[in-house]
Amino acid sequence: MKIAIVCYPTFGGSGVIATEMGLSLASKGIEVHFITYKHPVRLDVLSSKVYFHEVHVPEYPLFHFQPYELALSSKLVDTVQKFKIDLLHVHYAIPHAYAAYMAKKMLAEKGIKIPLVTTLHGTDITLVGSHPFYKSAVTFSINNSDYVTSVSKSLKEQTINFFNINKEISVIPNFVDFSRHQDHSESCDRSSIAPDNFKILTHVSNFRPVKRVLDVVKVFEKVFQKIPSKLIMVGDGPDKIIAENYCLNKEIQNHVIFLGNTSDVYEVLCYSDLFLLTSETESFGLAALEAMMMSVPVISTNTGGLPEVNIENESGFLFKVGDIEGMSRKSIDLLASSKLLNQMKASARNTALKFNIDNVIDSYLEIYKKAINRIN
Repeated sequence: MKIAIVCYPTFGGSGVIATEMGLSLASKGIEVHFITYKHPVRLDVLSSKVYFHEVHVPEYPLFHFQPYELALSSKLVDTVQKFKIDLLHVHYAIPHAYAAYMAKKMLAEKGIKIPLVTTLHGTDITLVGSHPFYKSAVTFSINNSDYVTSVSKSLKEQTINFFNINKEISVIPNFVDFSRHQDHSESCDRSSIAPDNFKILTHVSNFRPVKRVLDVVKVFEKVFQKIPSKLIMVGDGPDKIIAENYCLNKEIQNHVIFLGNTSDVYEVLCYSDLFLLTSETESFGLAALEAMMMSVPVISTNTGGLPEVNIENESGFLFKVGDIEGMSRKSIDLLASSKLLNQMKASARNTALKFNIDNVIDSYLEIYKKAINRIN
């Protein structure tokens, strides 16, 4: 089987999941072709079964915005023909499913039939897709895919409620690969981050307004008043400067570390005692799941798909959006008790095991086989 995967190559959840999925498929002997505008950040494995095809978009003064969708469609057509691809799997409804549909129609005129699987990740539905300018294109892209998957029940319900969908949507959750990311505890040197008696809290995101990173810092501020601690902020985005300025104004800047983006978030998570995720909405919450895999309990909001991942009193605790007091109190209680903290660390990792890639990838393979058989 030969699969072409289209995704964003960035640090966001959809690109991470698409890359990890492709590498797992390759380990099972499936030939995987990544097609995007630059090398995916998590594509760090050399394999005879893994290919990367860069989409080049020539710049012409005629175009105010360069036509990436057209370049992607053409690249898909060329790759399918050259490598005899069996199936297209695109992550994000727009522009990827839209471009893939155009490629599919162009290939059909050449007598080549190829199935299209679209995975919905969140902002393609909740933010971009909900905009009136894009709603028709998103609806069209979903309905003209052969199979559609969603990363959470919450996102599936949002999609059905907001768009006029006539296509069945299968829920296949995001995952983590325990085999590729083993426990770092033996090699983890916490002393490089904080003194031995300090607790380390961590947040990972793209620092967009929906992540409410200022709430993360405010929770930490209250924790720091009671518990010697440090906060590690991983990622970059428009609200980073707001968080940095708040730390300066509150004179806690020496206790908050802004690391920027990193391709090895697990190296950071191995230092951590507690993970904070205060988002306005999350379609799934991959960052929380990655923390849980590294034995880090999670304090998060209860929005979107987060309750499907962060299980109350098992992997962490859930709070209403903006409940800084509640999140702070629970963080302090957890960090103040070594016994309780160690119990929650072990429980968080056990919960994450349910989302191990081996328990998820077979669901995608089943859909692939159905899609390929359907057109033959």
